[in-house]
Amino acid sequence: MKKNHQFHLVDPSPWPVIISMIILNYASFLILYFNTNNYIPMNIFLLLILFTMFKWWNDIQRESTFQGNHTFNVINSMKYGMIMFITSEVLFFFSFFWSFFHHSLSPNMEMGLKWPPMNIMSFNPLYIPLLNTIILLSSGISVTWAHSAMMNNNFSKTKKSLIITIMLGLYFTFLQYYEYKYSPFCISDSIYGSTFFITTGFHGIHVIIGTMFLIHSFFRMHMLHFSSNHHLGMELSIWYWHFVDVVWLFLYMTIYWWGK
Repeated sequence: MKKNHQFHLVDPSPWPVIISMIILNYASFLILYFNTNNYIPMNIFLLLILFTMFKWWNDIQRESTFQGNHTFNVINSMKYGMIMFITSEVLFFFSFFWSFFHHSLSPNMEMGLKWPPMNIMSFNPLYIPLLNTIILLSSGISVTWAHSAMMNNNFSKTKKSLIITIMLGLYFTFLQYYEYKYSPFCISDSIYGSTFFITTGFHGIHVIIGTMFLIHSFFRMHMLHFSSNHHLGMELSIWYWHFVDVVWLFLYMTIYWWGK
């Protein structure tokens, strides 16, 4: 059916209802896992979530790349949506920083009236945390290089810079895993442990998601889904990666350096 406007009215899709039911059951089986240690149903529903996400995103790619439904008006509305999403993520991390400063600026008796609390050996900010900071700052440079190369229609440099960014993201994740494995404290060690692991853990999850986002953009670019004036998926992944970089800078300066 022909349309006389520049907006995309989404066709009826089964995926929102399906993934809602899957996530509901996943939450139920997650509670079951906590009580019975039976992780098989939870993993099955996790695979169903991934499958549904793949099929849903496949429909969106088809609408954008092959059907031409993502006009410039639609692209602008999606950019506004991404800005609102990143803003909500900023407020999400703001709550963790609020908790950190609340307890570090006024430690109570249970913490020994000091920060870090008594018997807590914090990480040296000049070791792995500094290396991770250099890695993420370098990845910010390489992903900006990828965007610049894409704007100039240089696909070869775009691929190279995206590969560098993805490798740096994977290296960051490996170093954070190593840091967690040999941490001198755990999540149950006072408010310091819970604040540290929740904040850095959620940031680590965002790094993994951002890396997957960039990998997805790399394969789409390899299949020639992008051009110099139409590469929304890649541009949004770059926005997200810069957001991850900025959060880590605040995290490093506060939790690792100032809160040591």
